[in-house]
Amino acid sequence: MTTPNDPILTIVSGLPRSGTSMMMRMLDEGGLPVIVDHIRTADDDNPKGYYEFEPVKKTKEDASWLEESDGKVVKMIYRLLYDLPSDRLYHVLFMRRKLEEVLASQRVMLDRTGAGDGISDEQMKTMFLGELDAFYKWAAQQSHIRLLDVNYNEVQADPRKEVARVVEFLGQELDVDAMAAVVDKSLYRNRK
Repeated sequence: MTTPNDPILTIVSGLPRSGTSMMMRMLDEGGLPVIVDHIRTADDDNPKGYYEFEPVKKTKEDASWLEESDGKVVKMIYRLLYDLPSDRLYHVLFMRRKLEEVLASQRVMLDRTGAGDGISDEQMKTMFLGELDAFYKWAAQQSHIRLLDVNYNEVQADPRKEVARVVEFLGQELDVDAMAAVVDKSLYRNRK
C-alpha cells in the first residue's frame, strides 16, 4: 500500500512505436516533470521528439539516476522494467496499440534508417506477443509496480477520456486540457 511519503516514479512504457513519446509529451504538457536528456533528437519518425533518457538502459548496473526521480516521469522500454529495484513504487503507463500498426510503423522506421534486420513482420509479431505475455505475468506478481494499460488508438479517438483515466490512475493534479491538446492526428500515420 502506498503512503504519501513513498517515492513514486511514473514510467511510460510499451512496445516500440506504441505512442510512448506522445504520452511523455502529454505528461510534460500536463505538468509532470520529465526525466529526459535530449540526446536523441526529433526526426521524421518522431517529429515532436523521443523523450528518452540514456541512463535507463543501464539501470541493472547503475540505478543511481533513481535517487532524483521521485514525482517525475521517465520513458523505459518494457524489457528494462525487469531491472528496476523493488525498493520504491512505480506507476507504469503501458502504451498499447494495434499490433499491426506497431509493426507497420516499426517497418517504416527501419526502412527509413536502413536498420532492417531481416526479421519478418510475422516473426516480430510472434516475438512481441510472447514477450508481452511474459511481461504481464511477471508484472502481476510485482508489489512495487502499479500498471495501467493506455490504448493509443483510444487516445487518438477520444483524448480527453483517456487523459482522465491516466490522471485518475496517477492521482495527481495535471492539466487535462493541455494533455489532450498534444494529440496530433496528423502524426497517426501507420494505420491498419
